[in-house]
Amino acid sequence: MDDTVTLTLAEAEALSREVLTRHGFDESHAGAITRSVVAAQRDECHSHGLYRLIGCVDTLHHGGVSPDATPEIIDIAPGVVRADARQGCSLLAFEKASPALIDKARTNGIAMLALNNAFHFSALWPEVEALAEAGLVALAMTPSHAFVAPAGGQAPLLGTNPIAFSWPRPGTFPYTFDFATSVVARGEIELHRRAGEAIPEGWAVDRQGEPTTDPATALEGAMLTFGGYKGSALSIMIELLAGPLIGDLLGHETQPANADGQGKPFHGELLLAIDPATLLGVDRERHMQHAEALFEGVLAQGARLPSQRRHEARRRSREHGVTIPATLYQELDRLRQPKGPDT
Repeated sequence: MDDTVTLTLAEAEALSREVLTRHGFDESHAGAITRSVVAAQRDECHSHGLYRLIGCVDTLHHGGVSPDATPEIIDIAPGVVRADARQGCSLLAFEKASPALIDKARTNGIAMLALNNAFHFSALWPEVEALAEAGLVALAMTPSHAFVAPAGGQAPLLGTNPIAFSWPRPGTFPYTFDFATSVVARGEIELHRRAGEAIPEGWAVDRQGEPTTDPATALEGAMLTFGGYKGSALSIMIELLAGPLIGDLLGHETQPANADGQGKPFHGELLLAIDPATLLGVDRERHMQHAEALFEGVLAQGARLPSQRRHEARRRSREHGVTIPATLYQELDRLRQPKGPDT
């Protein structure tokens, strides 16, 4: 029996929508989630791809997300828009608010989106890359639940707290990076657990603060920040900017959804958008082309740009489809089946 399954992008989209709507997400939320997880799977970002549907369904069953919430978009100031997700998924709130964010950035040169009260599970790069494709420079960040110990500590206090940036480039894909301030995304440890594989040393500690390579023990203990105190400082910055600054919670004040229904996985996200055209006027093209010298210098040394491999994977996936473990496909296929009378 083959241990992988290959799907066309259309099949992956249909599978995602069927799983989500079967379990109660309305068409708007199912569409927004599908666009995110299929984009991640297409770009071979496996930890944020189709595998994430399982977590979305579990979160819904545990009362941790509203499957039909209508985001409220609030015009705060000339350069500020707020989106209250109303305990729905952050992805639909971003899609509903992004036109206002783009318009404000083009009008004022810079604009901010404060996204509140949201269930957030997704990668940030699709959001900043969408803004870059509209010609804007974009920055996004969000806290997550307390999974990570601060540098010098041993107990979970900080989130994985990712930060993403995207820079528009003429004639090619944007320069984009998206990384957790933990050593890896939590999903990477979960994928190792599902595969029965050890994690590398330096990713996490157990409940006693001792290093571990066992993914299950790591998930029960604490993850570590990248770069020691440097990653820890960045993580705290993200907690502040995407928490109290926008009137939302710190990561340790939230909890993942759980079987007893007590988990409350709602928190905030901050996005900034800058319009080079407003700053640079008629000189925009010249200065944006000037930036290309830096990218060319990186490539001339044989190094690669962040997201370069992702875009190469995108080309492959459009031609050949996406490949996932057979066990994951079987689990998702079961989730999309009609419920029996006793289920």
